[in-house]
Amino acid sequence: MSRPPLRQAELPWPTAADVTAREAAGWVPSPLHSFVLKIHSRCDLACDYCYMYRSHDQSWRTQPRTMTDGTVDLAGTRIAEHLTAHGLREAGVVLHGGEPLLAGDTTLARTARVLRAAVGDGIRLNLSLQTNGVRLTERRLDLCAEHGIRVGVSVDGGRAAQDRHRKGADGRGSHTRVREALRLLSEGPYRHLFAGLLCTVDLRNDPVRVYQDLLAHRPPSLDFLLPLGNWHTPPPGLTPGDGRTPYADWLWAVFERWYGAPVSETRIRLLDDLMALLLGATPATEALGLRPVRYAVVETDGALAQDDTLRTAYAGAAATGLDLRRHSFDTLLRHPGVAARQWGADALCADCLACPLHQVCGGGHYANRYRRDTGFANRSVYCADLTALITRVRGRLAADVGAVA
Repeated sequence: MSRPPLRQAELPWPTAADVTAREAAGWVPSPLHSFVLKIHSRCDLACDYCYMYRSHDQSWRTQPRTMTDGTVDLAGTRIAEHLTAHGLREAGVVLHGGEPLLAGDTTLARTARVLRAAVGDGIRLNLSLQTNGVRLTERRLDLCAEHGIRVGVSVDGGRAAQDRHRKGADGRGSHTRVREALRLLSEGPYRHLFAGLLCTVDLRNDPVRVYQDLLAHRPPSLDFLLPLGNWHTPPPGLTPGDGRTPYADWLWAVFERWYGAPVSETRIRLLDDLMALLLGATPATEALGLRPVRYAVVETDGALAQDDTLRTAYAGAAATGLDLRRHSFDTLLRHPGVAARQWGADALCADCLACPLHQVCGGGHYANRYRRDTGFANRSVYCADLTALITRVRGRLAADVGAVA
C-alpha cells in the first residue's frame, strides 16, 4: 500500500523541515473532518477534461479497481481513531472514484455499515457519494436511503453542454441517462437524498442557460468548478497576462441572474462563500478564504493522498508515501503539502500577500498555482479572473448593504 517518496525537486512547498520548525514554534494541526474514500478507481464515462484520467498523473492504472473489505475496515478504524482522539462529534465521508457506483451495491452497503459501526453512536457521520449519475436507479436510491447516503451528481448543463464532454468510451453522450437519474433524485421519495450538483465551467456554453438548465432539476445546492490548469497548462480559453478575464465574465453573468432573482432559487457554493467572506462571515467550505483545509483522500489500495486535483500538476503530486496500514491521519496532517494548506496566509507567496484580496480568494485553488520552478508558491493562474469577480461582487454588495470587507 505504500508509495515511493517524491523526488526532492518535486516536493510541494514548504518542506518537511518547515513543518518541523512551525510545530516547534507552536503550530498545532487542525484535525480532519472530511474523508474521501476512493471505493472504485475506474469510471464508465470518458470525460475529456477529467483530472483523474486525462492529467499528468496516470497512477490510477496501477490502483486496484475496487477497495477491498480489509481496506474499508481499516479506513473505518483510522477515521474513528482520528475523530475520537480530537473529540470531534461530526464528520463527513464521501464515497468517490472514478465512479463509486461501479463498486456494486454490496460494497456500497457494506462500506456504509462498516463506517457507521466504526465511529459508533456518539459521532454523527454524514455519508455521501459523488456520481456521474449514469448508474443511478431506483434500486440504488433505495439502498442509499436505507444507509443514509446522500447523493451529489456531476453534470454540465443541458444536452449540448453535457454531451460535449461527458461521454462514454463509445462516444455516446450521457445526457439522457443522467436527466432520468436526476428526475428520480429530485422528485418523490428520494428528494431528501439530493446533496447537489457540480458543474465544470465551459466558456463555450452560455452561462445563464447553463444555470437555468441546472436549476430545472431543483438542486438544493450547486457549484461551478473552474477547469483545472496551471501556469504550464493554462485552462481552456485562458491566456494569463492578456488582460482578459473570461471566467470572471462567465461567473459574473451567473451571479447577476442568481443574485437578482426575486426569491432564492438554490445555493451556489462558490458565490455563497464569496459573499460570506466579503461580509465578514465564515464561509461554509474551504474553497475560498484562508481556513485550514481539513480533508484527506484514501485511494483504493489504502494509500493516503492529498487532493486529487494535484494530479494535473505532475505525476505523483498528490502522493504522500503514507498508507492506512502504517500511518494515522495525524501523520498525514504533518505532510508538507497537507500542512501548507492549513497555514492560511503564511503559506502564500509574496505576490498574494501584497494583494488586499488574498483573505477572500485565499490564493486560489492550490492546483492552479503550480509552476515547475517554484512548485505551488505562486499566484493562481486564475488570479486576474478571481480579482475581477471578487471586485464586481464586492461592488454589488456595497451598493446593496453598505460596507464590505
